[in-house]
Amino acid sequence: MMMKMESLGKVNVSFVTLGCKLNYAETSSIERDFVKAGCTACGWREACDIYVVNTCAVTETSEKKCRSFIRKLHRISPSAWIVVTGCYAQLRKESITAIDGVKYVFDSKSKGRIAHTVLSDYVRETGARLSVPEEKEDFGGFFPAYSSGEERTRAFLKVQDGCDYHCTYCTVWIARGESRNAPVAKVVEEASAIAAAGVKEIVLTGVNTGDFGKTTGETFLSLLKALDAVEGIERYRISSIEPNLLGEETIDWIVSGTKFMPHFHIPLQSGSDRILKQMGRRYSRADFFRKLDYARNAFLRHGGIPVFFGIDVIAGFPGETEEDFMLTYSLLEEVRPAFLHVFPYSKRPGTIAAGLPGQIPAGVKDSRVERLIALSDRLHSDFIRENAGRKEQVLFESTDKAGKMYGYTRNYIRVEHPFDPDLIGKIVEVEI
Repeated sequence: MMMKMESLGKVNVSFVTLGCKLNYAETSSIERDFVKAGCTACGWREACDIYVVNTCAVTETSEKKCRSFIRKLHRISPSAWIVVTGCYAQLRKESITAIDGVKYVFDSKSKGRIAHTVLSDYVRETGARLSVPEEKEDFGGFFPAYSSGEERTRAFLKVQDGCDYHCTYCTVWIARGESRNAPVAKVVEEASAIAAAGVKEIVLTGVNTGDFGKTTGETFLSLLKALDAVEGIERYRISSIEPNLLGEETIDWIVSGTKFMPHFHIPLQSGSDRILKQMGRRYSRADFFRKLDYARNAFLRHGGIPVFFGIDVIAGFPGETEEDFMLTYSLLEEVRPAFLHVFPYSKRPGTIAAGLPGQIPAGVKDSRVERLIALSDRLHSDFIRENAGRKEQVLFESTDKAGKMYGYTRNYIRVEHPFDPDLIGKIVEVEI
């Protein structure tokens, strides 16, 4: 018979993240609150006392995975309290509440109250000896968060949440609310805490990262400049920035000799102006090309570093013809990103796109996804060849995988090296 850990004086809590790196940053911060209160973190396969699940709802498949996972946790530990937050929790609160074992459902603006609320009730109901944490400081519904260092070298720092763009295919703006952020000073404080833990690299994350400053009257560039001055952090990467928000002034400052790397995650979604308009995007095909071309040439002029562009693309948006698809394909061949994040269009309830005519058959979407993935493989191989022979700085990670260790160059090329513990967390020059 399995004995509950609580009866031995411990409260075991498992933390599960489904979805994006922004979710990982939030989950990690929530976990730190529970651990500071005296809880013990455990794996989700164990019979824990509490499960905290941070969910995703970007596609129908994501929602199904969340439902299935929550039910699985209840089967593993029927008496456990299951706490659900994240985008799926925001969009489908009633259906989640009806799932056996679910005790709480927290919306997108109440993540700072999770540890306080759950543990206050748990202490009252069970008598567990825990130090209940205070509610997190609230910045207009913004929950400051950062992940613990992955591989002891990299952390994800949340700088922005929500989105005001309301793209016709997307539910994220519904799930996470309006664009908002903490002040620059608070983000710098979080970055300093990351540096104090010995982490050397930070990835800036958000729903629409470049929209930073909406709620504080500050600018994205002022944030970057403040973070650049944080001692102990040697590298920054920018994730999830809209092409229209990556300004030339920002690019010019980055290449002037800062800690920001030649690596950007930028959504395209479509290379057809007609489809971009249907999607509600805020740029044209030509705008996208000019922006990436400017950034690429700026880095090449200042150090000769090829930029790693990771590009989001949606295949099979309603009304997308073969001609529209080929406009996307040809633009990507012309732009030459290093990697494509390819998504088949997913019909999301409550969005404008769900009611548009010309819904694309699954087989056609699958075919287009396959073609884009093949293009991504070719573009990535081309990018590696373009860098061959260059000397690059690699930040090595801690994992020993069959006698090998791995690290990333400034422009995000993964490098293999014989395992050497003396190299962990070090930036070393190698030839690609």
